[in-house]
Amino acid sequence: MQQFSNVEIAEIKSRIDQIQEMLATGHSAQVPAVSQQDRIDAPVPGLIEQLNFSLQMRRTRKAHFGSAQLTGPTWDMMLDLMLAKTNGRELSASDLATGAGVPLSSGLRMIALLEQLDLAERYIDERDRRRSIVRLTDNGVDSMTRYFEKIGQAWSGRQRYAA
Repeated sequence: MQQFSNVEIAEIKSRIDQIQEMLATGHSAQVPAVSQQDRIDAPVPGLIEQLNFSLQMRRTRKAHFGSAQLTGPTWDMMLDLMLAKTNGRELSASDLATGAGVPLSSGLRMIALLEQLDLAERYIDERDRRRSIVRLTDNGVDSMTRYFEKIGQAWSGRQRYAA
């Protein structure tokens, strides 16, 4: 794995901050010119639009949930829980950890975080008392529903703009 110096990290952070400011204000910021050899042609049709939409989704999620902790495996758990709720299924804590690709001990910490945020709750499985079932709380379902409504609106707006 490549290691970066503190100077390189500071330069990358500065560049990211410039891009975020530019996107937030809709104005072109004073961004250093990129030489033609540093640019790549979009290998996938619509790549730029997909990247912009992906960034918009992440920012919307952070603003909507008010927590930078809903990323990576923890976000995967939220998606799995919402999908399970939508399909009338139940997921155990170990199902969630496996689905998120983390060890059970890490998964349990992530589930505890979701409980603290009042997004999920654990129950003892009545059929197998060694297992705990995890479900979204009413607040969790409502938050996920409202989030996906926002994303749907953003997607629809993007589609109209692209047409």
